Parts: sequence; structure tokens; C-alpha cells
Amino acid sequence: MIVVTATPASAAPVPPTGPLMLLDGASLWFRAFHALPESLTAPDGRPVNAVRGFTDMVASLITKHRPARLVVCLDLDWRPAFRVAAVPSYKAHRVAAGSDGTVEEVPAALPSQVPMITDVLAAAGLATAGAAGFEADDVIGTLAAGESRDPVLVVSGDRDLLQVVRDGSVPVRVLYVGRGLAKADLFGPPEVAARYGLPPERAGAAYAELAALRGDPSDGLPGVKGVGEKTASTLLLQYGSLTALRAAAVDPESGLAKGVRGKLIDAGAYLDAAVPVVRVATDAPVRVSRPDTVPSTPVDPQALERLAQELGIGRSVARLTAALAAG
Repeated sequence: MIVVTATPASAAPVPPTGPLMLLDGASLWFRAFHALPESLTAPDGRPVNAVRGFTDMVASLITKHRPARLVVCLDLDWRPAFRVAAVPSYKAHRVAAGSDGTVEEVPAALPSQVPMITDVLAAAGLATAGAAGFEADDVIGTLAAGESRDPVLVVSGDRDLLQVVRDGSVPVRVLYVGRGLAKADLFGPPEVAARYGLPPERAGAAYAELAALRGDPSDGLPGVKGVGEKTASTLLLQYGSLTALRAAAVDPESGLAKGVRGKLIDAGAYLDAAVPVVRVATDAPVRVSRPDTVPSTPVDPQALERLAQELGIGRSVARLTAALAAG
């Protein structure tokens, strides 16, 4: 379900001229925060390094890729209860000490900047979206799966989102910025298959299965003991899917090696729980703040100028305004 929660009366349909760009908000502003020093402050002393870096990043992405539509996707729940119930270790290492398990440990100067970023986006006229009880990955997965018109470009530093790539009449690509925007890698199914050694015909789905098999320390997923990425890749190429691989593990007539067979059988309960945890949702109850068409001018220029002065980010706002106008 996708709901637009606010539709300005002035908004008018605009014919598509480029892709639907889906930005992984938290992933990008974390990177912006760490890329710029905390010594970048507003006139009143508040840190604005993430605001400035994120605004510059959005301006650069719009300038380079000319999206017709853009949505910044938000984590309304960074550690959803349904994932923790399935795999209790899910992101447990990121929980802030002394919290009830719902508070993420993040740099002290970052949380106060997130509302500033969303204020800049709102004044510029760029949509945000979230889903109660779900992560930004799930918002992206839902919007990408539901898109039937424009090609989709996902921008993230989270490799989990490689699973959303697809070909067809509405292709989905992932611009992976784990090494920074200047060194971004563009992934479609062929690139995912080639990089990770996966079946080309189902590279996206197979990537999620690879992640469950090998584990992912950054998400607190232990993986199947004794099965690393290379082994997982070899097995998925040989059997085509995790379902077929697990069937081979319990089939005494299959040619699966005894050692691997035992490891997969022993990890049966883990795999039952982990696969749904790793897969991004495609049916999250997404709510979008406004129509996602990229405007040619800020929808509230006075508010944007006020933010530029208040936060001391005039140059970044000017770059964003120029990027909108160039479209």
C-alpha cells in the first residue's frame, strides 16, 4: 500500500523525463556526516555537517542523473520487531547501551541534524516516504516493486538493496555508494551476478539468499557455520536457488558433499528465520509526504532561504536550487 499524505493544490502532473530515484536517507546522511568535519556549524553553533553533505549529495545526484521523480526513503523503525523476533541478534550490536533495544547508537551530533535535513527537503519540494514498523530498505523495496512506469534508480551504501535489481520493461538499478559518491558502482542483474557469483537469471533474489548463507556481521546475522561467501556462491550457482539447495541437503540421492549437507541441515532453523529477515519487504504500508515529481523550483523558496541563512548552508542550498532548475 502506498499513500500520498499531502498533495498541494498547485501540483500538476509532469510527463516523465527520467528515472524514479529512491534515496536511502539514513545510509546517505550517515556517509555525509562522516565525510565532513563536525566543525562545520550553523551561526548558532549547531553542527550541520550532515545537512550540508546530504544536500550537496542530492544536488549532485539530480544534476548527474536527471530524475523525473525522487523520494528520500526513511527508517521509521531501524530494528523492526518482526525481524528481531525471527533473529534476536539482528542489529543487536547497534543498540545504545542502557536502552530498551529500540534506540540506535549513533554519533551524538547526528540525530539533531535529521529534522534539519527533512525541513530542507520539504522546502525544496522533494518527497520523503516511510512505513511504520519498517526500515528504509522496505520502503525502497515496496516503491521499486510497485513502479510500473519509469525506470528506477536506487541510491544506497547498503549492499542488502542489491536484491531489488531487475530487468524488464521497468528496470531497477542500484547505485552503490559504499565507497563514496565519486566511486559509486552501478549494479543491475548482470553486475550483481558477476560480482558475487550468482545465477544471472535471478541475481537479485539470489543475493538475499547469499547474504543469509554467508551471514552479515553489520546486521548481526551469523550465517551458516562454515559456509562463507565463496562456498555460498558456488552452491547457489550449482543448484540455482536456496530452496533447491536445501532440498538437495535432505535428499540422500543428491550429489551434495556430506560436510555441506550436514551444515545446511544443522542450520535449518536459522535459515527458516533468516531468509525472511534478509529479504526486503515489497508490501510495506508506505506513506509519501507529497507528490514525487522533482520540481523545477523550490515549492517554498522563503522557507528554504530561511533555512539556508539559519543553518549557514547557503552554498549547498544554492547548488540544490540550481540542480532543480537545470532539469
